[in-house]
Amino acid sequence: MTKMINLNADIAEGWGAYDIGNDAELMKIIKSASVACGFHAGDPNTMHRLCMLAKQEGVSIGVHPGFNDLWGFGRRRIHMKASDLEYMVAYQIGALQAMACYAGLEVTHLKPHGALNNMAADDEDYALAIGRAIKAVDKDIIYVALYGSQMQKAAEKLGLRLAREGFVDRKYDDDGNLASRSIPGTVLKDPKAAIENTLRMVQEGEVLSMSGKRVKVDIDTFCVHGDEATGVVVAGSVRKALEAAGVKVVPLTEMKL
Repeated sequence: MTKMINLNADIAEGWGAYDIGNDAELMKIIKSASVACGFHAGDPNTMHRLCMLAKQEGVSIGVHPGFNDLWGFGRRRIHMKASDLEYMVAYQIGALQAMACYAGLEVTHLKPHGALNNMAADDEDYALAIGRAIKAVDKDIIYVALYGSQMQKAAEKLGLRLAREGFVDRKYDDDGNLASRSIPGTVLKDPKAAIENTLRMVQEGEVLSMSGKRVKVDIDTFCVHGDEATGVVVAGSVRKALEAAGVKVVPLTEMKL
């Protein structure tokens, strides 16, 4: 049986007149797009444009909720009540659902952004709050969660659809979490390094941590970061390498989750 993998990217992360990332080029490579919803980045016009582009390119769309942190691009850790976080995430789901209507698309997944993603990977309360927001708004939305994280456990506990995520262009810690971007070399900008990282996860079910430890993983979807200048080259190279290895790259909606 042909192995299927999803390739996703975080997009629509500009703001007003300011454009960040290479959305148009990435949308020709990826199969699922996680759309910023106005809290860490994004605005109604940008969201609308990306939804229309997703329809044109046959790309499934998902929510990319973040902290209310435009100044810090959602990468600053914010502590709040779990209920406040839940409603904040639900609000962002609704925002994308509204814009998706213009393209006749459904919102099919949710993947937290930046510091929210990192915190929810370790914090059960945050992970469950995100899951409850999904369940309240649309229980069929796929919870995209770092493999082995509290988010994966929350999705399983709440009976939500789950896509276990790996990162083609990031280094990992020994515990399976992503190594901090503040550490030099944790973002892979060399396509060859990203390909090696990705194929190891697909073919061997493991990733090498920063210390060289072999960490077991089981991945449904791979992320490439759209806000990186090398994102298009890395994403294109990884997709070609996956297909050359006999892996079919499909939208999340076609994955058997």
